[in-house]
Amino acid sequence: MKTLLLIGAGRFGRHIARKMSELGHEIMVVDRDEKHIQDIMPYVTNAVIGDSTDEKFLQSLGVSNYDVCICAIGNNFQASLETTSLLKELGGKLVIARSSRDVHEKFLLRNGADEVVYPEKQMGEWTAIRYSSDKIKGYTNLDGEFALYEMRVPAEWYGKTVLDVDVRKQYNINILAIKKDRKIQEIAMPNTVFHKDEIVLVLGRNEDIVKCFKL
Repeated sequence: MKTLLLIGAGRFGRHIARKMSELGHEIMVVDRDEKHIQDIMPYVTNAVIGDSTDEKFLQSLGVSNYDVCICAIGNNFQASLETTSLLKELGGKLVIARSSRDVHEKFLLRNGADEVVYPEKQMGEWTAIRYSSDKIKGYTNLDGEFALYEMRVPAEWYGKTVLDVDVRKQYNINILAIKKDRKIQEIAMPNTVFHKDEIVLVLGRNEDIVKCFKL
């Protein structure tokens, strides 16, 4: 279990809080808006109304005691920048900040953020890739060059094994697992046989996966 200090209880913050709560973590939330605090209370351990750009207020929360600090402010970049900087100055172990523009990302990283998330950009890229081909059922970017894809098993693979198709040797990509009905059926082994209506999880460079599955 981790302890999380979440600054900003808007829609993005609520999604974070809901999921972190499901995972069993402790969450303290700060927001200026009383309604936001009321809406997020079912998902958090504690919540307080306050100004995260006020150093004394933020210090009173014991920033250094939290495993992760997330600044989820999305509609006020100045407040986001000041809050991020203060979180790091006050001893935040891991400070994550939300960005809404590329230039904001650079400033946040220079002023205290250990990592930056850019939800609109990341979801835009995911949506574009996910729906660019009927063969793609899921996509996770790893570092820009490498990615994890969920792909429909090609018809020419039906009845063949992982060793038979040998995509690792031909395309330098790795087959990790087989999914069916949205669940992992098995970890891929050399003798795993492919069948119709299965999804294969593959890891590799984007360009190699494009070539392998003829995207």
